[in-house]
Amino acid sequence: MKINANPYRFIFAGGGTGGHLYPALAVAEQIRLIKPESKILFIGTKDKLESTVVPKFGFDFKSIWISGFVRKLTLQNLLFPVKLLVSAVKSLMICFSFKPRVAIGTGAYVSGPVVWAASFLGSKVMLLEQNSYPGVTNRLLEKRADQIHVAFEDSKNYFRFSEKLHVSGNPVRVNLQLMDKQEAIKHIGLNPERKTLLVLGGSLGASSINNAVDENLEKLISGGIQIIWQTGKRYFDQYKNLENESVKVFPFFDDIENYYSACDLVIARAGATTIAELAYLGLPSVFVPSPNVAEDHQYKNAKSMVDNEAAILIKDNELGKKLVDVLVRLFNDSIQLQKLSDGIKKFSKPDAAKTIAENAIKLAEGI
Repeated sequence: MKINANPYRFIFAGGGTGGHLYPALAVAEQIRLIKPESKILFIGTKDKLESTVVPKFGFDFKSIWISGFVRKLTLQNLLFPVKLLVSAVKSLMICFSFKPRVAIGTGAYVSGPVVWAASFLGSKVMLLEQNSYPGVTNRLLEKRADQIHVAFEDSKNYFRFSEKLHVSGNPVRVNLQLMDKQEAIKHIGLNPERKTLLVLGGSLGASSINNAVDENLEKLISGGIQIIWQTGKRYFDQYKNLENESVKVFPFFDDIENYYSACDLVIARAGATTIAELAYLGLPSVFVPSPNVAEDHQYKNAKSMVDNEAAILIKDNELGKKLVDVLVRLFNDSIQLQKLSDGIKKFSKPDAAKTIAENAIKLAEGI
């Protein structure tokens, strides 16, 4: 592949969920800060989160026709080989035109054909792995990688090429900062005198968390708790009519800093990106690991926090019966909330995005 005169050309491949997308955006922002002349292109799918979020961050975006492999016989699985071939060809065309010096994959299925194509044409390859147990795509691409940046020490046990591994932490965005709490609460329309719970279901939503909040809503409100409830886009219509002066319901947060700033406690899935953001901000947290993820990695993520007194864990199948007692107890124990805040901060690696960006730039300069 012919090398472009500007060495700072980066392709980011990944998306589908915020857990794969936002770490990539964090690194891209840092590259742009360090080398403003950089050319950065994101590749994802047109019907997922990345197609709307990436342009808002000021980066170029192109889509390919790819989807994940479902573990049952479906039309989607029958189409998978065709989608993979079409995506590989389009990725080759995009990479040949853009001429990236470095391709950065975040582990989502979309990164497979893109990283392969860039590597085939001579680009350096960097992989980002957010979870304690690496995803299939990153394990398949490991041989092509020049560097693999992981967030958890445990991840090192699942990769074959230890010399490529860097425990850099999970990148968080440049603008992720807490605002004035009272102003944030007023902006959302809640009462500054009451304790505030932030419910996070992720970009896609979490049905068990939503159901538990729904079933216990009156008990939580009567316990003096007001709620910022992010249902996920697929569940928003189901719960939006429950909004009142003590409950604010949203499908998704583009400006999540406002909502982090307003809360006293967070309940969320134990995705690695969520944990990284909560640790960076020092927010007391209750994690409900999803049971529907590879190798139960969310439970492993959360368990490592609990073992270090940095969070509370409620198993998904115990959520309904434990939710109210756990939340009311925490809201009435300011010492425990502070202890959780101090504990989770210890898991933060605030320079992760900058460290990874600097390594990507060095790879670009070394071609």
